[in-house]
Amino acid sequence: MCRSIKTLRPPALPEEATEEDIRAASLQYVRKVSGFHHPAAHNREVFDRAVDEIAAATERLLDGLEVRGLRKPAREPQPDAV
Repeated sequence: MCRSIKTLRPPALPEEATEEDIRAASLQYVRKVSGFHHPAAHNREVFDRAVDEIAAATERLLDGLEVRGLRKPAREPQPDAV
């Protein structure tokens, strides 16, 4: 378990998680899974790509979660499709 990764959803986090919060959690996850705190030069590209992909997946997850008892802010109305 990555004990340094904090919960990024309300009510554990009073405000919406920032891009920095999500990126830090993604980096900690990749470090834990890969076993590398700082990857060697020949692993840097794949390491960075993994962090990017996990950050994107985390954003999608947080955007889609519905926490009971909490109201999501209203989204801007979308124009009707023609």
